[in-house]
Amino acid sequence: MTQSPLPELAEILTHARVVTLPMVTRFRGITVREAALFEGPEGWTEFSPFVEYDDAEAANWLRAAIDFGWRAAPAPLRERIPVNATIPGVPAGQVAEVLARFPGCRTAKVKVAAGDQTLADDVARVRATREALGPEGRVRIDANAGWTVDEAEHALHALAEFDLEYAEQPCASVEELAEIRRRTAYMGIPIAADESVRRASDPLAVAAAGAADLLVIKAQPLGGIHRALAIVQQAGLPVVVSSALDTSIGLSMGAHLAASIPELEFDCGLGTASLLAADVTLEPLIADAGSIAVRRVQPDAALLGRYAAPPARRDWWMARVARAYTVLERELAL
Repeated sequence: MTQSPLPELAEILTHARVVTLPMVTRFRGITVREAALFEGPEGWTEFSPFVEYDDAEAANWLRAAIDFGWRAAPAPLRERIPVNATIPGVPAGQVAEVLARFPGCRTAKVKVAAGDQTLADDVARVRATREALGPEGRVRIDANAGWTVDEAEHALHALAEFDLEYAEQPCASVEELAEIRRRTAYMGIPIAADESVRRASDPLAVAAAGAADLLVIKAQPLGGIHRALAIVQQAGLPVVVSSALDTSIGLSMGAHLAASIPELEFDCGLGTASLLAADVTLEPLIADAGSIAVRRVQPDAALLGRYAAPPARRDWWMARVARAYTVLERELAL
């Protein structure tokens, strides 16, 4: 049996805090964001897999939290990370209001393909974003695997007039991504893979299948900064570092990942603190002149208290941490 490099579970839980943060608007079907925060030797870190994820998937998020809290991050290659604005599935008339929360951002990612909305709604939202940013702005869409191949082809035709930077995860499977990329190659809209990388048993399958032009990577789901960097190196594709609707502590992890990538061609999806109505720090990592700083984040004790999760939810998260830790122990024992 391999000796475990994990810190003791008791050490992880000693300073653990669980928070429930309200959001500015509904996003991913939720109006509050829950997260568990730990303090390790390197600083504060975050464990915040979405509540529907099982223990096996949550274990990667715990691995990432341990990586950032108990292991030094790579030396940064840049001090600031350019970020995009994120437009949830709001009516077109609210787009300008949302963009105002992301000062200086030249790029916007627009959520599309929500089950309760139509393609016409998506077109209106993307059009409003393009008009707000002007011809020099960059507009990308994110379907979160919400379309079939035929639906994606139809939607990309309808949205092509807005000069899309890329289309993120238009379909669910690697095979479908490869097919939609083949069908729409003449349109010149790059295909980005997100869920097919971060929720796959083989995150390199997308690159091997030629199913995407670039990868969207997230530090927590991929098991931390060091694991994510290895994937980037092996994939050989351009990447966008994005968030998983983290608190500013989790965004700090993402910023350190982005700062460690030699070539960062695209603005990153790390400006999502602006979607939270509250955060755990007095100095949140929100966009300033279109970028965020690469720095560790220290939570504020008063904010941790104000947004502390109710006892039942704290217990739920602590039990979840313990189960994910058991998964990691079993993996290390193999």
